[in-house]
Amino acid sequence: MTGSCARTEILLGQQGLARLAESHVLIAGLGGVGGACAEALCRAGVGTLTLVDFDKVEKTDLNRQLIALNSTMGMPKVDVLTDRLHDINPDTIIIKRNEFIDRDKAEAIAIEEELDFVADCIDAIAYKTVLIDSCNKSGKPIISSMGAGGRLDPTQVKISRMDKTENCALAREMRKQLRRIRASLKFPVVHSTEVQIKALPHQEVMATDTAPAGRPRAVNGAISYMPNIFGLMMAGHIVQTILKS
Repeated sequence: MTGSCARTEILLGQQGLARLAESHVLIAGLGGVGGACAEALCRAGVGTLTLVDFDKVEKTDLNRQLIALNSTMGMPKVDVLTDRLHDINPDTIIIKRNEFIDRDKAEAIAIEEELDFVADCIDAIAYKTVLIDSCNKSGKPIISSMGAGGRLDPTQVKISRMDKTENCALAREMRKQLRRIRASLKFPVVHSTEVQIKALPHQEVMATDTAPAGRPRAVNGAISYMPNIFGLMMAGHIVQTILKS
């Protein structure tokens, strides 16, 4: 029993550790939510992690993202997070995919046989919808993150089915998109029931990303801990589901 997994083995036993070690989880999007989710899975002993993101670390990430440091500015998120995770556990197998998840890639992820679970932490609604629908159709377990921005109360973060969420504009829009294509809403999401705090009038901005295909989005205020709580809860759900499988 090595030091890196000793406390985990006390909780899960050798069989539990072995089950996690043989598991493969893909994390789509490595921002505040995805970074925290990936790190928690790594520390728990998940054997293989596929990290997918095309972004680089920016100054605006410093208030909430684990990988955002002054020393990592401008670096690809997949590279920074891979180095961080290997510093935590050199035995973790990490597959880096520095790419934007478009429709074709989302559909391909859903049928990758070696994947045990998908953590959806992306913010492009169109491709988020495709990824969720494709996974549900193929039977690939997936959990999706809804909006962590504009919230302060950690006690109102919860995991529920997509069709049971409250007070989440992103979840509302996602339901609309999924219903439009007659997709299932019976999958788990992390969301907050707190009423979203709107930006002050003089701080309201609209950014248009330079990502492939472009993806205009409202820029919401965010506090340091909230995206990380979302990511940790996603990791907890994934670990428990894997151990029960």
